[in-house]
Amino acid sequence: MFTAYAIARALHVLAIVIWIGGVCMVTTILLPAIRKNFPPAQRVELFHKIESRFATQARVTTLIAGLSGFYMAWQMHLWGRFAQAHFWWMHAMVFVWLMFTLMLFVIEPFFLEQKIHKDAQKEPVKTYHRLQIMHWVMLVLSLITILGAVTGSVGYSFF
Repeated sequence: MFTAYAIARALHVLAIVIWIGGVCMVTTILLPAIRKNFPPAQRVELFHKIESRFATQARVTTLIAGLSGFYMAWQMHLWGRFAQAHFWWMHAMVFVWLMFTLMLFVIEPFFLEQKIHKDAQKEPVKTYHRLQIMHWVMLVLSLITILGAVTGSVGYSFF
């Protein structure tokens, strides 16, 4: 019989696989393909059209990851780990989740989307390059966090 904790953990992992897997696909496949196959003036608009479909999926999966993660921390009384350096990956999980959540729910829809489109009209190459850099930074932080969380949750530590 599955416990609430087991269900939360399964949902947590599934949400992260879908969410960060999507980020990886966007960063390593979609963005380079658009850059290679479309003129600079069309890149940001095309990216936005495709990425907006993924944004809804990312919003749902970040909510599931956050709710399940906080539930597991509460259920297992894990708050003390945030005071211990060798559980750095727990801080990293919260940081990555918070950055994506703020980006998906606040920064992008209310501020960044208009700015990117405005900048793309003036400097399309530079704007698209910044989009790529931003995605690479978030992907690398996410992958380091996943590596730390998986190894840390079974007792290994980099510190």
